[in-house]
Amino acid sequence: MVMPRHISRYVEKYACDAWPLVSGPLAGVDQVVAMPALAERDCIFSTLAALSRNHAGEIRRTLVICVVNNRRPRLAVSDIRENNRETILGLNALVRGDLPSAERLTDGSLVANLREILNNGLRVAYIDASSPGNEIPDKGGGVGMARKIGMDKSLKLFDYVNPAAKLIFCLDADTQVESNYLSAVRASFEREGMKAAVIAYAHRGSSDSVHAAAIRSYEIFLRYYVLGLRYAGSPYAFHTVGSTMACTADAYVAVRGMNTREAAEDFYFLTKLAKVCDIGTITTTEVHPSARRSNRVPFGTGRQMIRFLEEGKREYMLYDPQVFLILKQWLAAANSFPDRGGRELQMVADEIDSGLGAFLRIKRFGEAWDAIRGNCRDCAVLKRQFSAWFDGFKTLKLIHFLTENGYPRMAMFAAVGQLLEMMKQERLSGTAPLSCRRHLSP
Repeated sequence: MVMPRHISRYVEKYACDAWPLVSGPLAGVDQVVAMPALAERDCIFSTLAALSRNHAGEIRRTLVICVVNNRRPRLAVSDIRENNRETILGLNALVRGDLPSAERLTDGSLVANLREILNNGLRVAYIDASSPGNEIPDKGGGVGMARKIGMDKSLKLFDYVNPAAKLIFCLDADTQVESNYLSAVRASFEREGMKAAVIAYAHRGSSDSVHAAAIRSYEIFLRYYVLGLRYAGSPYAFHTVGSTMACTADAYVAVRGMNTREAAEDFYFLTKLAKVCDIGTITTTEVHPSARRSNRVPFGTGRQMIRFLEEGKREYMLYDPQVFLILKQWLAAANSFPDRGGRELQMVADEIDSGLGAFLRIKRFGEAWDAIRGNCRDCAVLKRQFSAWFDGFKTLKLIHFLTENGYPRMAMFAAVGQLLEMMKQERLSGTAPLSCRRHLSP
């Protein structure tokens, strides 16, 4: 198989390829679903069964790579390692088509899932990054590393003779998909020429009313933040949920692949992608992540569930909509006056809001802007370089800074109402809202 030169360069220099792939036949792969799995024995086979219900034509061109992972015994409890061992046994049964051995090891529901996966022809492979001697590194390991292992491996498996786009899907082992998941994503990429995208999502519900309130509260927080960024005109107005991501192989290597972070790997990966291409949004299908509690990572859905259930009413709070107005005016100013120097734009920021001015001084914006201007003569390039400097991470940092310095969080439904009203007024008037209040001394 002849691999395109730019992809082979990435594989040679940056790919994480120390773990072998256990698989069946690999001919004709145009898309790979990379799925990390840490103690997911009770979820992963149901997820694979849901994938197998997709259109037969998409199934034939798809390979699912399950990366079963944990750290060494002193950093991974025995229950996790045993769970992973049983997961590998089930995956091996899929690769070999050996259902009798699966029946000896598992319950009836699992065997039913395995049988459905095999009957539907879904090709499943796995990487053992769990067994003694195969564990992921003690440092620099985690869900980011597990994603990277699977995504990097996909680059060596694609059928590059076929001109069809080579797609890499990110999916979590506890996330359910719809029966048009594969076809809807590919159709969107091909129809709109996408390089990267996020897929619409909705966390699965719960029969427990408190738990249901927790996940709905968290979803409102996530959607409110993206809505605020969209109102502000930020190029980073997209959701950063790991199980919703998809990109082409070309886009993947253009940003040197997935990072190895233990948490927020999805945020940083999508932020990198947004600097080289637009992030599309696919709404013709949905993924359904689990809303279970988890303390595996310091933040994210699982940790948020624990916080909500422990702290209750404190979680019904959102950012003050004024922080998005400040961001909106700042982005408009920076993109409207590319001929101004760093000092002049810093003064503009001070006029918009003194907190914004203080934040930009901390980040030494003036110096950075003058350096960017010195290297960019074209206005369009200058704007792209500004967006790359004032990226999704700095945007979030600004929101937090303003929240801590004059614009504290406010009640959830009041915040949502105010933001929607601001958006409505802007549409009706066709002009930007009034300037924000000043809250810090110059």
